[in-house]
Amino acid sequence: MGTSPAIVMILFVAVGCFMAYPEAVTAKHTGITRHYTFNIKLKNTTRLCHTKSIVTVNGKFPGPRVITREGDRLVVKVVNHVPNNISIHWHGVRQLRSGWADGPSYIMQCPVQTGHSYVYNFTITGQRGTLFWHAHISWLRATVYGPLIILPRRNESYPFVKPYKEVPILFGEWFNADPEAVINQSLQTGGGPNVSDAYTFNGLPGPLYNCSAKDTYKLKVKPGKTYLLRLINAALNDELFFSIAGHSLTVVEADAVYVKPFETNVLMITPGQTTNVLLKTKPKAPNATFLMLARPYATGMGTFDNTTVAGILEYETPSSSLKNRPLLKPGLPAINATNFVANFTSKFRSLATAKFPANVPQKVDKKFFFTVGLGTKPCPKNQTCQGPTNTTKFAAAMNNISFALPRTALLQSHFFSQYSKGVYTTDFPAFPLIPFNYTGTPPNNTLVNNGTKLVVIPFNTSVELVLQDTSILGAESHPLHLHGYNFYVVGQGFGNFDPENDPPKFNLVDPVERNTVVVPSGGWVAIRFQADNPGVWLMHCHFDVHQSWGLGMAWMVLDGELPNQKLPPPPSDLPKC
Repeated sequence: MGTSPAIVMILFVAVGCFMAYPEAVTAKHTGITRHYTFNIKLKNTTRLCHTKSIVTVNGKFPGPRVITREGDRLVVKVVNHVPNNISIHWHGVRQLRSGWADGPSYIMQCPVQTGHSYVYNFTITGQRGTLFWHAHISWLRATVYGPLIILPRRNESYPFVKPYKEVPILFGEWFNADPEAVINQSLQTGGGPNVSDAYTFNGLPGPLYNCSAKDTYKLKVKPGKTYLLRLINAALNDELFFSIAGHSLTVVEADAVYVKPFETNVLMITPGQTTNVLLKTKPKAPNATFLMLARPYATGMGTFDNTTVAGILEYETPSSSLKNRPLLKPGLPAINATNFVANFTSKFRSLATAKFPANVPQKVDKKFFFTVGLGTKPCPKNQTCQGPTNTTKFAAAMNNISFALPRTALLQSHFFSQYSKGVYTTDFPAFPLIPFNYTGTPPNNTLVNNGTKLVVIPFNTSVELVLQDTSILGAESHPLHLHGYNFYVVGQGFGNFDPENDPPKFNLVDPVERNTVVVPSGGWVAIRFQADNPGVWLMHCHFDVHQSWGLGMAWMVLDGELPNQKLPPPPSDLPKC
């Protein structure tokens, strides 16, 4: 008896899927286990007519796409073949009771040393959407990053129109110099680091840069179709405006959480954030080619890369009609368009439906108030520095504490009760020790204190945190990222937070749920979250320069009483410092 065409087709599709995603091999009741191998290796790469050796995953820049589904388990073996220490962070993954897989060096783990490996093993629980992965040590994420795409469970659909095609677009920064040398020089001299030489779309700088017309990202589309663009800001130090000429975009998701759809011509995405947008192409192919542009939103007093990355949106038509097409360019806001950014961010709202609820804590167990901004450290004796004065270095702090990375991992120290060894202290202040007019005339003393200080909270504490920008060395926007949690953005405003009059205006009905939030330049933002994930969780500015200068802290969330509320022991291959 012959094999039916239907069975042949099923076998063909099955084999095709396996070849497309060979990582997905082990069946599970709740999902499948997907295996990946990340070989960290050096690769000669040329951009802007400049060739250099860069750190990559599997020789790719940007790195490979990791695709999974809600409920799946990811097992990623990282093998380090380069001289640098390395660790990989799965940015935005909740890591429920799997903090050993979160990745920030010296927080959750010691880095993977040359010639060693580590297996990141975690399950995607209750999340679907666009996230990304990146190196989490020094400035290696300049080249070590890639998309993490979490599809809905099988037979689940998007709460918006099914797209014809899905396209990840990663925003990045290219340095002609070695980014490690750039930050090391900055830390040595105390001055601001040299800025990047280009921005990139999927690793390509585009035609507005010298020698880069051949390195241009092109998005080829068909007329009358809906495309889902998965936008990821993986740049090191810059918030970016983004627009496509002649097309509006519908925002449907932020940080892997669905939002109430809204239409916009321009987006602002800060480092660490992801935004999914629907692009509806024109019914008929127009006689034009459309530029997509990204350039910085900049508020600080320091220098920044004031250049523009360009890609091309091109309609698929017979090649003969490509000639003499006009090239249309979108408009973008002014570099310092803070009011536009505040208005744009206020449009994000949770779906707040029965299926996708907004579980914002209605009551608060503990309130915190953290100032966020720059400051100074004294210059070492017998050295001239390049900070705000020749006797100071640039620093950054929360509540005037500049976070000092320990020499061993905080989570290991906590789990194995090595508190007495002086790795960290638990006295991070819940409020500024010396209140001042945060966004007004700056104080005369700009010096910060150094320390590896943590906040300790019991399991399941409901937390409200106000993050307040300061004008100590000039007001500046800061993207704050919290590991291990999503949080609800319940309020934001300009000037100093008013504890009497601002909280009654908080949105406790449908606030947006995120993992990275912009602290407005010269303003404040309020977030709430439920501390239901035991471990030690870093919170830091996602400008790497500010993180290198100490703009961060860590939350220690204690175990609960039940077995499923406790952090399991670490895996046997956890790296050692």
